[in-house]
Amino acid sequence: MTDQSKTYVAPPGTPPLVQLKGIAKYFPGVIANQDVDIEVLPGEIHALLGENGAGKSTLMNILTGIYQPDAGEIIIDGYAREFSSPVQAIAAGIGMVHQHFKLVQAFTVAENIHLGWSETPRRASAAVLEARTAELARRFNLDTKPSARVSDLSTGEQQRVEILRVLARKAKVLILDEPTAVLTPAEARELFKALREFVSTGNAVIFISHKLDEVLEISDRISILRGGRKVATEMAADCTPASLARLMVGRDIVLADMRGRPEGAAKISAEPVMRLEGVRALSDAGREALHGIDLTVHAGEILGVAGVAGNGQRELSQILTGTRSISAGRILIDGKPVTHADAADFVARGIGHIPEDRLHSGLAPGLSITVNAVMREYGKPPVTKGGFYNPGAATTLAKEIASVAEVAIPDFAMPIRNLSGGNQQRLVARREMRVASKILVAAYPSRGLDVGAINTMLRYIVELRNAGAGIVLISEELEELLNLSDRIAVLYEGKIMGILDNSGVDIEEIGLLMGGRTAAMKKEAAHG
Repeated sequence: MTDQSKTYVAPPGTPPLVQLKGIAKYFPGVIANQDVDIEVLPGEIHALLGENGAGKSTLMNILTGIYQPDAGEIIIDGYAREFSSPVQAIAAGIGMVHQHFKLVQAFTVAENIHLGWSETPRRASAAVLEARTAELARRFNLDTKPSARVSDLSTGEQQRVEILRVLARKAKVLILDEPTAVLTPAEARELFKALREFVSTGNAVIFISHKLDEVLEISDRISILRGGRKVATEMAADCTPASLARLMVGRDIVLADMRGRPEGAAKISAEPVMRLEGVRALSDAGREALHGIDLTVHAGEILGVAGVAGNGQRELSQILTGTRSISAGRILIDGKPVTHADAADFVARGIGHIPEDRLHSGLAPGLSITVNAVMREYGKPPVTKGGFYNPGAATTLAKEIASVAEVAIPDFAMPIRNLSGGNQQRLVARREMRVASKILVAAYPSRGLDVGAINTMLRYIVELRNAGAGIVLISEELEELLNLSDRIAVLYEGKIMGILDNSGVDIEEIGLLMGGRTAAMKKEAAHG
């Protein structure tokens, strides 16, 4: 909850900073928002929760002038307003920091702060702009480096610049979309501190997140959307993760305990089933994305890979599954070096892959659900016998996979792109688990799923581990990794900063490694 020592008390009769009344928005064949009422009060952090597709982004796009509502009204400080553009919303004190930043990478922090701002002096030197930026940073308690080029900043530092840009334009309501997805734990704590400071003077924050624990930690009130409608607004103090999950999904969710290893589960193998030795790999742009990776994966273990998004996770998952070539080093499977392998070879060796971008990397969007469900077993009986494809057998297998994945499908002949993202994810996961007799590489497997589906997905992964497969679990969710992993490797700028045993893991140490630092480096800086 917000620090009570700094709670803002509005004078009697003060209207809400924002009132959304009866907001509706329709797209062809889709009700994005319907009859939504939300009030945001001065001095509060108001969380907005909901599954993917619940209507959160559409609602905030209406509030910030990107979309116009089809029904309802927006009331700011007691006055009805219409925003035909984001510029008008910003002028009214509504500012949003999106998940994907909009900074000019080649410009300095000071230049980005002043770009397109009506209060920027006409002929100001770099020194003047930097001094003005330093003063803004002090005023809003957001530590920045005014002269630094944005491309040289960490993701957390870039986020602070984005927030500073919005606050400099006199925003009274700050909207943050999944702000901690790109932050280390220490950076998230700094952000929360700055947000509490911001609302203590009568401003407000709308905080969009799917992380229930952090929503309960930071917010005063929580509004939940489901299917485009608001289903509840609750005091955070009256909520629990389970009660919020129930409101988001519309049913009770039993959150399984994944930490224990049941009797009869496969033991962790003494020798690794896969080993990376000094592996280097290039990104799509031709730059080195992985730098000398040394890593082992054992049968019967979950190896978690932690790190802020964009630090080489995608390339790592691809070289582990044969979908990207390495430029140096070597990969050994069962102790034997792999030469000139491709994805089909890795599948034949028992390695499955739940890719980060399921629609374009894991599926053929225009092909049928049946073809996509069975594509890993296309050349084997019963799908293909004696060189002949058996459509009936393929559909039967697809139905079996869909049933286990708990995906209801009206027509297996329709293109898989017609399924929701969550259903696509579940189908890909179950398809890959069938072939992952040796290793499953799961990149963000719970992304885009509701709370209940995440729980089911993670249980499947644990069951596969217990059956003796090695799992590489790449995730931005530290809590997920701590709940599941036997060991956690931390990736930063394409390097393994450290590999920690989860039995006595220190979250502070993981946070330092995610930011490219070690405990020794921190100690040295403190004394230096």
